Amino acid sequence: MESGPRRATEVAQQGADMEQQQLSRPTWSRQIEFTLAGIGCAVGLGNVWRFPYLCYRSGGGAFLVPYLFMLVVLGIPLLYMELTVGQYTRRGPVHALAIVCPLLKGVGLASVAISFIMCTYYNVVITWALYYLFSSFQAPLPWQNCNNTWNTPNCTNHVTNSSYSSTASQEFFRFKMLEQTSGVEETGELRWELFLILILAWVLIYLCIFKGVKSTGKVVYFTALFPYLILVALLINNAQLPGAIDGIIFFIVPEWEKLLSVEVWVNAAAQIFNSIGIGFGSLLAMSSYNSFNNNVLKDTLTIAIINSLTSILAGFVIFSAFGYMSHLQGVAIKDLAVDGPGLVFVVYPQAFANMPVAQLWAVMFFFMLLCLGLDSEFAMVEVMVTSLMDEFYQSLIHIFKRKELFVLAVCGAACLLGIPLVMQVGIYVFQLMDHYTAIVSIMFLAFFEILAICWFYGVKRLSSNLKEMTGQGANIFFVGCWLIVAPVLITVILVFSIIQFKPARYEHYVFPPWAQGVGWVIAMASIIWIPLGAIHTLWVLPGSLMQKLKLSITPYALNEKQKMPYYERGGIYANPGVSIISSNISVPEKPPAETNF
Repeated sequence: MESGPRRATEVAQQGADMEQQQLSRPTWSRQIEFTLAGIGCAVGLGNVWRFPYLCYRSGGGAFLVPYLFMLVVLGIPLLYMELTVGQYTRRGPVHALAIVCPLLKGVGLASVAISFIMCTYYNVVITWALYYLFSSFQAPLPWQNCNNTWNTPNCTNHVTNSSYSSTASQEFFRFKMLEQTSGVEETGELRWELFLILILAWVLIYLCIFKGVKSTGKVVYFTALFPYLILVALLINNAQLPGAIDGIIFFIVPEWEKLLSVEVWVNAAAQIFNSIGIGFGSLLAMSSYNSFNNNVLKDTLTIAIINSLTSILAGFVIFSAFGYMSHLQGVAIKDLAVDGPGLVFVVYPQAFANMPVAQLWAVMFFFMLLCLGLDSEFAMVEVMVTSLMDEFYQSLIHIFKRKELFVLAVCGAACLLGIPLVMQVGIYVFQLMDHYTAIVSIMFLAFFEILAICWFYGVKRLSSNLKEMTGQGANIFFVGCWLIVAPVLITVILVFSIIQFKPARYEHYVFPPWAQGVGWVIAMASIIWIPLGAIHTLWVLPGSLMQKLKLSITPYALNEKQKMPYYERGGIYANPGVSIISSNISVPEKPPAETNF
C-alpha cells in the first residue's frame, strides 16, 4: 500500500501538470462561435421527435404551460450555473466538480461516462438519417408503396390501427434498413450497409472536432443555423397542404384538464432538462474555452430560449404534416403519433411520400436531421476529449504525439462500441441503452450536481465568481432558484421517476429480465463513479475521518494552488515570475487566440 506522503506528492505533481496545461488553454476565436456551438449542442433530434410527442400525449397546448414554467425556473438557472462553473474554473466537468466539491468529484466523471455511452448510440441515429438521406434520391421513394422485395403480404399504403398490418414506411424501417430480429435474444448478422455508414458518420464527427474549437467553431456556423432554414421551408410547404390547419389546432389548443396530472409537469421538467443537456457536461466543457470575462448570462438566455423556440417550431412542422396525413387517410391525428425514432423515421417519411416533389422534401428533412445530430454528437465526444486532456495531458501527448491522433483514437473506440447497434438486433440494443442512460442515469447525475454546486460549493461563492468575471453577481431570482426551487424540483422528479419507473420496451416487445439487468449495468457504468469518487477523495485527503469529511466539501481542497483565479495564475501571456497581489496592477490584455482546442 502506498504511504500518505507519496500519495500527496503524486497529487501535487498531477496538479502541476494540469496547471501547466491550463496556462495554455485555448479560447474560442470569436464568442459567437461558443453561442452557436451551445445552440447546436442543446438543439438536437429530441426537439424534433420528443417534444412534439410529449405535446401530443400531454394535452397539446396545455403542455406548453408547464414546459415554459420549467424553462424559467429550472432550465435557465441550471444552465447559468453550469456555464459559470465551466468558464470560471476553465476545466472540463471532471476537474470543475473536483474543484467546487471534492467529495462529489465523481459527478464530473459520471457526466463524462454518460456522454461517452450516449455518443456511441446517438451516432447510430445519425447513421439511420444518412441511410434515409441516400435512399431519398430514388424515384419513387422506397417507402412510398408496397411493391418491394422486403414488403410482406400484410403491407398497406394506408395508416391503420390493426396489429395485423403495417404501412410501407414501417416495413422499410423494420425490414429493409434494420432487418430487425424478433427480439434481443436473436442477435442476427451485421448489417454491412449500416456499418459502413456508421464509419462515415464517425469520419464526419472527427472532421468536425479534430482541430478542437478551431474546427468546431467553423462547423457550427453551418450545422447550427442551416436546420432553421429547412424547418421554415418545411413549415411553409406543410401549411399549404389540405388538413394542415387541423394538425396545428391539435398542437396548440390546450386540454386544460391534463394540467392536473403530475406526470405532465414531470415530463415538462424532464424535457427541458434533457433538451438543454443539464448534467451531460457538454456545455460545461465548451464554456471552459470561453474568455474569462465573457457575459455568461447573455449566452445562457440565448441558448435556452432558442432551444425552446426550436422545439415549438418543430412542433408546428410535425403537426401540420400529421394534419395532412389525417386528411388523406381519414385517420384521427391522435392515432398517428409514435414515440421515439418512429416519429421521424416512420410517420414523417410517410407524409413525404404523398407530397409534391417528395424527393426534395425528403432530402431536406434528413439532411436537417444530420445537422441536428452532428452538433449534439460532437459536443458529447468533446466532453470525453476535454476531460482526458485535462487529466492526462502530458501522458496523452507523449503517447499520441498530436492531439488530432488522440481524438481519432476516441472516435475509433466509440465506433467499435457501436457495432452491436448496426447488427440486426440493433434497434433493441438502442432502446435498452437509451432507456437506462437518458432516463435513469441523468436524473441521479443532476441531483448530485446541484447538491455539489448549489449547496456544498454555495450560492454565495457562485455569485462571487460571476462578479469576478463579469462585474455583476447573480440576482435574487437566480439565487432563489439555485438555493431552493431547483433542488426541490429535481428531488421531486427523481422520486417520481423511481416510483413510476417502467422497464424498457420497444413497441409491444418487453425486454426479458436478463436484458433489463444489462440495462442496469449500463446505468451503473455512469452512476458508480459518484460513490467511487467520494471514496477516492476521502482516501487521498489528510487527517482524521472528520477532518477528511470537512475538507472534502471545501472547494480547492484537492489542489490548494487552484484557489487563485485564472488571471492571477498567469494565463498565457503573463510573466510566470510575477505574482499579481493587487487588483490595481494592470494585466496585459490577451490577444484573440486562433485556437487549437
